[in-house]
Amino acid sequence: SHKCFASVFTDRAISYRTIKGFDHFDVALSVGIQKMVRSDLATSGVMFSIDTETGFKNAALITAAYGLGENVVQGAVNPDEYLVFKPTLREGFRTIINKRLGTKAIKMVYDGGNSIKNVPVPERQQEQFALSDDEILQLAHWAVIIEDHYSQVRGSYTPMDIEWAKDGITKSLYIVQARPETVQSQKSGNLLRSYQLQEKGKVLLTGRAVGQAIGQGKVRVILDTHNISEFKPGEILVTNKTDPDWEPIMKKASAIVTNQGGRTCHAAIIAREMGIPAIVGCENATKLLYNSKAVTVDCAEGEVGIVYDGLLPFEVVETVLDDLPETRTRILMNVGNPEEVFRLSAIPADGVGLARSEFVIANHIGVHPLALLHFDEVEDEVEKAKIAELTMGYEHKADFFIDRLAYGMGGIAAAFYPKPVIVRMSDFKSNEYANLLGGKQFEPDEENPMIGWRGASRYYHPKYRDAFGLECMALKRVRDKMGLANVIPMIPFCRTPQEGMKVLGEMAKYGLERGENGLQVYVMCELPSNVILMEQFAQVFDGFSIGSNDLTQLVLGLDRDSALVADIFDERHDAVRRMIKIAITIAHECGRKIGICGQAPSDHPEFAKLLVELGIDSISLNPDSVLKTRFEVAKLEGC
Repeated sequence: SHKCFASVFTDRAISYRTIKGFDHFDVALSVGIQKMVRSDLATSGVMFSIDTETGFKNAALITAAYGLGENVVQGAVNPDEYLVFKPTLREGFRTIINKRLGTKAIKMVYDGGNSIKNVPVPERQQEQFALSDDEILQLAHWAVIIEDHYSQVRGSYTPMDIEWAKDGITKSLYIVQARPETVQSQKSGNLLRSYQLQEKGKVLLTGRAVGQAIGQGKVRVILDTHNISEFKPGEILVTNKTDPDWEPIMKKASAIVTNQGGRTCHAAIIAREMGIPAIVGCENATKLLYNSKAVTVDCAEGEVGIVYDGLLPFEVVETVLDDLPETRTRILMNVGNPEEVFRLSAIPADGVGLARSEFVIANHIGVHPLALLHFDEVEDEVEKAKIAELTMGYEHKADFFIDRLAYGMGGIAAAFYPKPVIVRMSDFKSNEYANLLGGKQFEPDEENPMIGWRGASRYYHPKYRDAFGLECMALKRVRDKMGLANVIPMIPFCRTPQEGMKVLGEMAKYGLERGENGLQVYVMCELPSNVILMEQFAQVFDGFSIGSNDLTQLVLGLDRDSALVADIFDERHDAVRRMIKIAITIAHECGRKIGICGQAPSDHPEFAKLLVELGIDSISLNPDSVLKTRFEVAKLEGC
């Protein structure tokens, strides 16, 4: 007990009181006597009633490892992590929205007498989650109760930092400590961030700007995905073009510069979602820039992005957001990465207008669904071994796909709950599917995948319908088991109303009946046939979302990924504007909602003006454009 009392004056305790402004002699310490929970024979960990990285209030974060809890508290072990969504948990749903397996390589146990020691955890145990789903939900339920109690006692919202342990003898769970969380709960989320370059330098090259930020660092030129291991976090990625295989290093980049592509190519879309500045269509970036050269990538000056020589000073201006205007036109957000959605949910949007399921499939699953359904038939032994490693612990490999996709969809739906979240079902092209593990064996070699076997035509096809069934099962779990009925599935690239009926028939096989449990099904309006046959499509689907990228491409007859015709690609072209006007008019005549998901309303104020005048129901944008567009739309509406 003497050592316990003396701990009031450890270096750490003195430093903490100094920082927080507490008088050293106004504090006291008591020694509590508790029953010893034999977690050395089971598991223990820490949980927060708030997301620790973003301050998202509606999630409980639970960590777990084997043995005594000191290793988790001190960061000596990589624990499992579980996220539980609190609002639907309160309603009785099983809302585990993510599970991440930690290595849990060591555990702390008693070494006889009063001493402790760390011992290795058997590999088989490392490969298993330390908690069952029932135990995860029980702990999350307690976190809610504890948070509610202290919030009531203190008279204000009080998220909690809680330690727990499981007794290996009685198999019971215990709460052993609870205290208020002191970091995220103190932060203000009402900030708008903008970037401003403080001085100009030598211009090395220019291209099409993506995003509105500034990035800088040392150049890393990589021309082939086989060399992505050379990339170091914080570098500037310079390459010819990107596809989903590049995403693991894209998210680590300070900025991205490509030779090819327009503002709607893969590199541009992913960079926007990740909040990373990018310049595309530079033509000769890989020749003019070289490894280790220090540069500044400026995308904060409009449509033209500039790469400057050297590391130029810039400032980030943060604006406090008060009295945001309400608009008749709903301002929605485009999202892809579930790992970012808690942070993005702080941006005042009216929901999600486009959640890309293919981002989850490419980055969190990485395996072709048919390779999981027919694992024993996978011919490439190297890829088969990789799939086996990824799906370790799954008796049925396809369950891996369902779990991961459900966590991805569920995370996005939870972040914006109860606002609507429109999830587009997978819209890979055949060449992109082929890049998934095991994919080449199951995909055709198409001359023009952009207008080939994609979207709705896959979902009911005998060669793919079982794979689409996995997406349906994930969606069913999110809506019915997690209680996240704010999810609205959307069907992409649906060429005819008859195709739409076939897709709805496939969904119904998995219990997803349009109209049951409030289920609505939307369709992308991205083909001329969608506009021409709008009345017929309106009998099949509940709403529409204009995909301005594909619609522009197909109306004007160009490849939107080609830098050679990028200057022709323009959503403001009269032909495209006329198509959009017809679509909005007929959708409203049919009593259907219609929105748009694309950057044009943000990039071109006159285009936003046209949409508002036509009475479009919603505009969905990338996160960095939401606030700016909300203010512009409010002006147009006279709010």
